Amino acid sequence: MKRAESILLPLAVGVAVLAVWAASVRWSGTKVFPAPMQVARGVGELARRGVLVAYLRDSLLRVAIGYGAAVLIGVPLGMWLGWSKNAATAINPVIQLLRPISPIAWIPVAIVFFGVGNLAPVFLVFLGALFPIVVTAQNGVGAVPVMYLRAARNFGLSPPAMLWRVLLPAALPQILSGLRIALGIAWLVVVAAEMIAVDSGLGYLIIDARNAGKRYDLVVAGMAMIGLIGLGLDWLVRRMETLDEVRWGLSGR
Repeated sequence: MKRAESILLPLAVGVAVLAVWAASVRWSGTKVFPAPMQVARGVGELARRGVLVAYLRDSLLRVAIGYGAAVLIGVPLGMWLGWSKNAATAINPVIQLLRPISPIAWIPVAIVFFGVGNLAPVFLVFLGALFPIVVTAQNGVGAVPVMYLRAARNFGLSPPAMLWRVLLPAALPQILSGLRIALGIAWLVVVAAEMIAVDSGLGYLIIDARNAGKRYDLVVAGMAMIGLIGLGLDWLVRRMETLDEVRWGLSGR
């Protein structure tokens, strides 16, 4: 029953939103904002032109590379900062200095460094995702109960074994929260970067459709695909919370 509700309730809300959208467009008589069927036809047009899959692929690839690099660097760095007070004292001020700077503010710098191409949005995605991952990993390790560490030392675990078998599982729930937040930021950043720094991707689709004939059906189609893909990515991260290692970490909190 709960599984059916988790599917039917969001579906019903989605249908209601589409119905209100269609009725609002018809009632207002607007010639600018498209109705749902116009957006659906716009998606079909993109597919027939052969650009839909290419735009989706380019955006997802940029996010995968930038976000993946942020995970590979951010999780170990954050855990090290949470483990070592000296490292945190030395490096944390730099992180707190850079963290409030919006990744969008880095766009001119990224273009200067990498030019107009794939590297600029990948770099921006990396920056946007890195700091939430580092901070949550650091906080996750710092919040591990002292009794876990004492028990690990009593059993004679080496520092690498303690890190892998105790700290990581215990901090994993908070790390996953950071990964989820960072993925949402990465998806937002890549769309903004694609409006300026490249000539492909969903962000480019939106700005190009707006400039080339004011095709607002394609603009909204791009927005809808961004939202749906973001929903799917968030669902994938949330599925990781069902892992046994994550439940172990949650049970200790």
